[in-house]
Amino acid sequence: MKKESEASIQIYKRLLTYVKPHRGFFAISILGFLIYSATQPLFASLIKHIIDTLQTEVREGMYYLPLLFSGLIVVRGLGAYLGNYFLAKVSCNVVHALRCEIFDHYTRLPTAYFDANNSGYMIARISNNVGEVTKATTDAVRTFVREGLTAVGLLGYLFYSNWMLSMVFVAITPIIAVLVSYVSKRLRNISKKIQQSVGDITHITSELVGGHRIVRSYGGEDYERRRFMKSSLDNRRQSLKLSTTQAVHNPIIQLIIAVALSGLMYMALFFMEQSSTGEFLGYLTAAFLLPRPVRQLTEVNGDIQKGIAAAESLFDVLDEPTEQNDGIYQIDKCKGKLEFKNVSFKYPGATELALRNISFKADPGQTIALVGASGGGKSTLANLVSRFYTHKTGEILLDGVEINTYELANLRKHLALVNQQVTLFNDTIANNIAYGALANADRKDIIAAATDAYAMEFISKLELGFDTEIGENGVKLSGGQRQRLALARALLKDAPVLILDEATSALDTESERFIQAALQIVMRNRTTLVIAHRLSTIENADMILVIDHGQIVERGTHQELIKKNGAYARLHQMQHRNDRKQAVVN
Repeated sequence: MKKESEASIQIYKRLLTYVKPHRGFFAISILGFLIYSATQPLFASLIKHIIDTLQTEVREGMYYLPLLFSGLIVVRGLGAYLGNYFLAKVSCNVVHALRCEIFDHYTRLPTAYFDANNSGYMIARISNNVGEVTKATTDAVRTFVREGLTAVGLLGYLFYSNWMLSMVFVAITPIIAVLVSYVSKRLRNISKKIQQSVGDITHITSELVGGHRIVRSYGGEDYERRRFMKSSLDNRRQSLKLSTTQAVHNPIIQLIIAVALSGLMYMALFFMEQSSTGEFLGYLTAAFLLPRPVRQLTEVNGDIQKGIAAAESLFDVLDEPTEQNDGIYQIDKCKGKLEFKNVSFKYPGATELALRNISFKADPGQTIALVGASGGGKSTLANLVSRFYTHKTGEILLDGVEINTYELANLRKHLALVNQQVTLFNDTIANNIAYGALANADRKDIIAAATDAYAMEFISKLELGFDTEIGENGVKLSGGQRQRLALARALLKDAPVLILDEATSALDTESERFIQAALQIVMRNRTTLVIAHRLSTIENADMILVIDHGQIVERGTHQELIKKNGAYARLHQMQHRNDRKQAVVN
């Protein structure tokens, strides 16, 4: 438990570092809360003076007492404004800084991290956990400073008035400390479970929104509703546990303080016999003002524990190592000579190799086709070229230089990638083609790329043309249209190495014919890796590699492999039969 407490303190200290850049605003807010807190004991002192003045025959200065009271209210309000406003500025800045840091880190994490982690949790960290963290760093600090200073001021007044009586509060401090420590641990554990349930809710919702067509097509509405209800019920159950713990905790603290106050009142009747009525009432007023800040201090403990639990998940992300980028080699534009030398690769956590002793060479401008059954290792090979995963065994050379020695951004500048799963953004057609580093491309170059990809066929029919918004992931477009935009993006990049991972699989026959014609022109000056399912699309490749269970089992041109009558020939015959059956059906 001690280690857990120390870990929590370290997490909280790390959280407070996000407040440091805004220490000027924070200092003003502290000053405001200091002014606010100082008014509490002054109210008790003012009551003492009012009572004492009423009991004297000569009531000198009594006309100023209402003005003093009004002045204290004004000063208290000014202090509250300074404290709350400037701490809100700090809070908004901390939220912004944390969200941006988490998102920026997401952009640098390796592909393996995204493969291994639930997207719902990743989204929830930014949308939910950051808010919980800022409550701990700013809202909790506000309560601690404002109510803490108020409690200190009231205790100071009590000890100043009668230190012997005030020792009652010292006596109950250890009891409160033990109770707060126990509740803190419970609140932190429950908060972790709540954040996990929020991640589940976000993930399920995200899947429904993204896959609603499949959900409806396969009658999955009831299943998704049950799945969501289960996660929501879990969230409700954990939230109720949190509320119950806080609801029980606070009355117990109040009961302890009430018992102490009752004893204090009883003792005051005996020990303050020589005091004036004003002193007696002033002392009791200060004593009875004390429970409120103490209650606030114990209640804010819940926000702190939730914030610490949320911060753990955020810091886990921030502590994740980014993509390995030890390479320093850079070149303006490579020629495109690509070579694999005895490359083997195993995914993290896997027991079997995904690739075994892969060796081949592609000279600049050549087209290498990768074919074979699904799961054979074709996409893995393409992922290694892009360094989405890092190989440890063998060498992958680009223009004779091992790709791991390239600076990562420079390496990817020479590669253009088109996946089977097209990724488009909720933006215009032009911005989807000229994406990222291509954002400043001339409109004429964008039009040329779209023309080469045969995308102008549908773009020209749209009312807004290139300025048409295509919806989330291009939902307003057909599969073939989306694929052609992805090809146009790759063409605009004009990289020496082109990787086509089932890039024509979503195209209809007519579109595919146009695209194949365009690709024949485009690939003349580029080294191209084609992962193909339709063997008819790669018959003109300079070399075809048949990959099975991570190994190259055959290599050669289309004619050579057909004559060999081996694995490629069997795949070709099987696909040819399927195509004929499909033609008969149609």
